[in-house]
This record gives sequence, C-alpha cells and structure tokens, in this order.
Amino acid sequence: MFESQRVGRDFDCSLKGPQMFVRKTVCCWIGLAFVFPVSLVAADGHPLADADRAKLKKEFEGVVAQYASLIRENPQQVELYSRRGDALFFLGRAEEALADYEQMVKRNAKLDASHWRRGIAYFYAGKFEKAAGQFERYHTFDDVDRENGIWRYLSQYKAYGKPRAQRGLLKYKKDDREPFPDVYKLFAGAITGAEVLKRIAAADVDDREREKRRFYAELYIGLNDYVEGRLKSSQRHLSQAAKNTWAPQAGFGPSYMWHVGRLQYNLGRSRSQAAGAAKNKSGDK
Repeated sequence: MFESQRVGRDFDCSLKGPQMFVRKTVCCWIGLAFVFPVSLVAADGHPLADADRAKLKKEFEGVVAQYASLIRENPQQVELYSRRGDALFFLGRAEEALADYEQMVKRNAKLDASHWRRGIAYFYAGKFEKAAGQFERYHTFDDVDRENGIWRYLSQYKAYGKPRAQRGLLKYKKDDREPFPDVYKLFAGAITGAEVLKRIAAADVDDREREKRRFYAELYIGLNDYVEGRLKSSQRHLSQAAKNTWAPQAGFGPSYMWHVGRLQYNLGRSRSQAAGAAKNKSGDK
C-alpha cells in the first residue's frame, strides 16, 4: 500500500540528545507492531484465533496508553501522533485515529497530500467525501499507485454512488505492481473477481509472490463486494485476506492493509450478527 510514509520515512530514529528516548521508543514500536505472528486457527468461524485477537487488542491498547504519555511530554512530535493513530485505527477506533492523523498534518503541512492513512481513516469514520478528496490529492503525489485509485473509487462509491465513482476512476499511464492492473479492472467493471484470482493461480511466480498477489486480490474483491452489498461473498474474501501469511509479516504498507482487511471483516461480521438478531427478534413476535 502506497510507498510514501512508510515506517522510518516520516521521522529519523538516529537523532541524539534530549529527543533520543522518544525516537528510540518509536523505533521499538515499529519493530513490534507490524510483525504479528498469526496462528491462523479459526474460532467461532473467525479467521483469527481468539488468542491472536486478544494479543492484538492488548498490544495496541498498551501502545495507545504509552503514546498518550509521550505526547503529553512532547506535543509537537509528529511521529508520536502517527504511531498512536495507527494503534487506534488497528483497534477499530477510526475517529480517534483520524484526530491523530490530523494532528500530524497540522504540525507538518507537507504530509497533507501523501497521508493515505488519513484517507482510510476518513473512510472508516464515514467521511467519504473527505476520503475521496484525500486520495485525489495523493494522486498528485504519486500517479502510479492504483491502490490509491481503488480507495478513491470506494470513497466516491460511498459518497456519490457507483456511476459517478466509475466515471471518476483515476487514469493511469504507467505500469504498476501486480496484481493491481487486474484488480483495478475489477473496479472498472472490465473483469470479475473470479478472473482476477484465476490469473493469479496461473501466473508463473513463486509461492511467496503468489501469496502476496492473493492477499491484495482477496482484500479488494472483498471490499468491492462490500460496497456492492454482497455481504456473504465479501466476508468469504476478507476471511481469506485475514488468513494470509504474507501480509502481516511484509512490512508497513502490507501490514497496515492486513489490519484493514481484518477490521473490515469484523465490521461485516457485526453487521451479519445484528441482522440475524433482528430477524430472530422479528420472528418471536
């Protein structure tokens, strides 16, 4: 996901002097937060084991508490809001994460166009027009990454509907990493999710590369199904994305998007459970 603002690029962990403790703490957080050993044991139909989910929750709640203290001591440090914002987002607290991402831009206006995480937080906070605007600005920063175009499409779909979103699909002239050329065609309506996955299965690549491509394909097929209202199909694909073994180990961008996938799965799960409860309640009358 988006090559800008990768871990280590928005701040320098090598500084000396009074700020060294804060910077070293941030670097330690980087090393721990995005490499999560997923045991992949389903519980109650969930793609992640209860123990794994509990570990994630405890870890990120600890980070939020730690960084709240660091921010009180160093309120101008952009990277502290960055790390706490990520932890809040991974806990499913999108509006609070958004507030921290906004603080980052407030303190460093140069981050405005490149801050794709803020766009995703806008999306999950229900601020779809602002999300679309963020991804539009990102396109002026990087006009190759079709993943950004996918998120602009999803945001416009939620804000304005499918016809306008498809008309507004960003145009790309340069090649992008696989599987995004095919995945982007899915959102344009030129290919099906099944065809995307079939091409990945047939590609002449090693197992790690295939797992990488499957992750992104399952994630975005699931998100496409979600905005289209195909909840069961969405959950099947998002479950596969959450089970993926490459993404949570692959570094900042892929790991962040793995969290997006599991959070979206959880949202769909909650929606399904609420619908089932409502149906049962209606049947009791």
